[in-house]
Amino acid sequence: MNKNIIFAILLLFIPISIAGHFLDWGATLVFITAGIGIIPLAAYMGEATEEIAVVVGPNLGGLLNATFGNATELILAFIALKEGLLEVVKATITGSIISNLLLVMGFSMLLGGLKYKEQDFQPTAARMNASLMNLAVIAILLPTAVEYTSSGIGEPILQNLSVAVAVVLVLVYGLTLLFSMKTHSYLYDVGVAEVEEEGESETEAKEKVNLPFWIGVLLVVTLAVAVESELLVSSLEEATSELGLTALFTGVILLPIIGNAAEHATAVTVAMKNKMDLSVSVAMGSSMQIALFVAPVLVISGWFIGQPMDLNFNPFELVAVTVAVFIANSISSDGNSNWLEGSLLLATYAVLGLAFYFHPIVEGLS
Repeated sequence: MNKNIIFAILLLFIPISIAGHFLDWGATLVFITAGIGIIPLAAYMGEATEEIAVVVGPNLGGLLNATFGNATELILAFIALKEGLLEVVKATITGSIISNLLLVMGFSMLLGGLKYKEQDFQPTAARMNASLMNLAVIAILLPTAVEYTSSGIGEPILQNLSVAVAVVLVLVYGLTLLFSMKTHSYLYDVGVAEVEEEGESETEAKEKVNLPFWIGVLLVVTLAVAVESELLVSSLEEATSELGLTALFTGVILLPIIGNAAEHATAVTVAMKNKMDLSVSVAMGSSMQIALFVAPVLVISGWFIGQPMDLNFNPFELVAVTVAVFIANSISSDGNSNWLEGSLLLATYAVLGLAFYFHPIVEGLS
């Protein structure tokens, strides 16, 4: 079945979730239908951004892709932050990083490897992304380390440290945009190569894009994502309780899969077309945006709206992120992938998923 038909069918869950909310059909139904409704919206947001990027050029287009690439997760997390669900917000951040590095890249390497045996991609860009992810791990590890190694440290001090670290990460993110779109754009120029392969000139591609239409689509979809995210978050606590799930498991495993579904599909599809450069760029780039842009923006936003959020994460989440970054970096550093490496990433994700599912039980027994 054509993916556009599938997305059109999934859009039907949006009115169902809204009706369920106003007619009190139950938190679980609202939570599930709102989650499904966000998936096609994220896909349309990505498609609109890509179409607009063709017209505005690679530099501004790259900035647009960077900004809207993780807009779904940012909106979802911001609404949870507004509601004071800080642990869910932190879990969503770590979960997005883990799912992109292990689930998305794992499926891409597995399915691409089954079709093409071995696939090559740009190792320099992969190593650069790996270094940035190492920085992100250090940035979220240190506030937690300060908390655990200092007796009686106050929340205001931890908050101030987190805001300062967030500012540094946003500055680093700005430098990565300059690096990838200006000074070393040739390392990341996979989108242009794809257009050339299809036999279209840049001018022809621009002329085919209806810019006002796609800008309208982007605005409408962003508004719809905000509405569905509000429904999802408002029903989250009651629904997860009814389903027997914890906030930690929901935040780390379920919400990132919902928010990243469109990117998952894109990365896997291009990998199966033997465009592994683009696939790895989507997976690792998305993780990098979450760590260097989305997380710091949420910390700074929380400071402004009176919902102080720090970077003091659950130690188990930090272990999971460190494991994900370590294995993803070790597998991607050589610029070559195969189906077994994809299987290793998926196996790591499965083990972490099981650990998060059973974590509260273990904690309760201890």
